Amino acid sequence: MPIRTENRLGEPCWIDLMTSDQARSIAFYRDLLGWRAVDTGAGSGRYTMFFHGDAAVAGLTPQDPSSGNRDFWTTFLATGNVDETLLAATTAGATVTVPVQTVGDQGRLAVLTDPCGAAVGIWEAAGHLGFGADNEIGTPVWHELMSRDFPAAIEFYQAVFGWTPLPLSDRPDFRYSTFGHDESMTGGVYDADAMLPAGVPSHWQVYLGVADARVAAERVRQLGGTVLREPWESDFGTFAQVADPTGAAFLLGEVQPSRQQATPESALV
Repeated sequence: MPIRTENRLGEPCWIDLMTSDQARSIAFYRDLLGWRAVDTGAGSGRYTMFFHGDAAVAGLTPQDPSSGNRDFWTTFLATGNVDETLLAATTAGATVTVPVQTVGDQGRLAVLTDPCGAAVGIWEAAGHLGFGADNEIGTPVWHELMSRDFPAAIEFYQAVFGWTPLPLSDRPDFRYSTFGHDESMTGGVYDADAMLPAGVPSHWQVYLGVADARVAAERVRQLGGTVLREPWESDFGTFAQVADPTGAAFLLGEVQPSRQQATPESALV
């Protein structure tokens, strides 16, 4: 399993689940993906870390079930300095959703809403670098921004996070760009304005790796989750869109154990 040792500016480095039912969520991801949950203790607000094998792959934050807020996954992008990134982001039109917080000796975080309405976290690593592994079964394999304003999103993340966008398609009916640094690909941006239902804002979504997307989608149902879009095939593999038992949505991406990173962005074709 590839081991992550560093994250460059703007690369997805962590995902966090906000859930109204901590025990149910832990059981679901344990049974679906083999994740092991570790309570990090009172000093960190009883934050839960998910491990796949020995590698940290995600986190869990509980929220009050009576709040009425939906449950959701948040993608975090790496930064060397949260304060500088927030200043650059707000100057470029973003708003701060969660102010800067220091997480013990692990690092510093904040959450912002980009100018197109998508919430995204930023993480300044110290003791916790982020993903211990990715792009394998049981780990995050892709990160995708579904944007209602594709040009503005590309401009914002390029200016604030130093992305190098690589257009995959620029057709009116399918506009998609991968992003990263140089020619590496760490995620994608989709022009989703025409396909998102009314009232659904721009948002980030995460793909989690499985050996068989059809089997995994059926397992989601058995575990009390929902299949939002039945498994479909593309040139880059088989995918399914699902939600866990409390409603937090994500995608399943089919990968092989020895697979090198590919480009599941074409799942949207």
